[in-house]
Amino acid sequence: MATSNRLVFIDLLRGWAVLVMIEVHVFNAFIIPQMKDVYWFTVLNFVNGLVAPAFLFVSGFVFVIASRRKLEEYRAFKGAFWKQLGRILTIWFIGYGLHIPFYSLSKTLRETAEIGWLRFYQVDVLHCIAVGLLILFLTRIFVRDDKRYKWGLIILGLFFVLVTPLIWEIDFLKYMPALVAAYFNGLHFSMFPLFPWLGFMLLGGVCAFIYVQQGVERDPQKFWLKISQWSVAAAIVGAIALELPIKVPFVSTAVRANPLFFMERFGIVVLLLALCWYYAEKRKTEQSFVLDAGRESLLVYTAHLLLIYGTFWNEKGLSGLFGGTFSVLECVAATLGLAVLMVFFAKGWSWLKQYSKPTSRMFAYATGIVVVVLFIIRTS
Repeated sequence: MATSNRLVFIDLLRGWAVLVMIEVHVFNAFIIPQMKDVYWFTVLNFVNGLVAPAFLFVSGFVFVIASRRKLEEYRAFKGAFWKQLGRILTIWFIGYGLHIPFYSLSKTLRETAEIGWLRFYQVDVLHCIAVGLLILFLTRIFVRDDKRYKWGLIILGLFFVLVTPLIWEIDFLKYMPALVAAYFNGLHFSMFPLFPWLGFMLLGGVCAFIYVQQGVERDPQKFWLKISQWSVAAAIVGAIALELPIKVPFVSTAVRANPLFFMERFGIVVLLLALCWYYAEKRKTEQSFVLDAGRESLLVYTAHLLLIYGTFWNEKGLSGLFGGTFSVLECVAATLGLAVLMVFFAKGWSWLKQYSKPTSRMFAYATGIVVVVLFIIRTS
């Protein structure tokens, strides 16, 4: 979309999520373990826990908005169809690539133990986004009626949330391959399995429909005021209800499996989206370092994880060399330094795409090919 037509408030939310995500990984990887027991770290963990829901929500929201002008190409299996399918597969590929046990095919096959394969199969945000995009994409092709599509997303989104307590403690590894079992719950390392996390994405798509129907075509101010009120109510009710000593028999009591956990965080994410809309409208924001990070979120996500966890120095990365040794101030400094580096990286890549899209595409393909070839030919 042209800059004037971009959903700037969405880029703002995604940008802040990216920047907070950098802090999450820096603190988790480097802070002295004892600091995780102090009172304020609980508050920090709660804030950090909003990053993944925000990413998932935004991914569903953006797809529904952007796909409206590409539906005919999708359904005719033309260029936009293959481009979207390629994007989904790329996200999936990167998700698994970030968990490769060793940056060597032969060493991976030769030395990876069972627990190493389970860690490789674990599902993170990128896997969840890839599956969610595939569902949104394929259903959008075959369900032509907007009303039916929206209700289908509502039902499917609620299904992923409400079924979670029933399956959260089932060991699916007993019934299916580990590669598939990892998508159902967090029993084997998966941080963001489809249940309940896909609910954020599918219901984010629903919110996009509501936004188009009421927030664009009618009174935007009134729409966002109402959305803010409902989101605050959902967050408060979810937070209070979570603290009540109520237990439902035959279901998991894990916090992340509780639909109220989802409700609280969904309300907060929607409220943050509303605040970003108000900010964008008031400031008429067109350019900022937050937008730069948000518009190149996949690049920033991949690059900062490789810098922190990539094994480039004698099979160790920065987390292996300095993990658990930083004070709070050192973690803050590392977060700011890495965030600045990632913003400049995002700005540079964005500039290259605007300056010469063929050059940026060729560079991306060449980088991908080199990474894959080195992985195949390396022996140690």
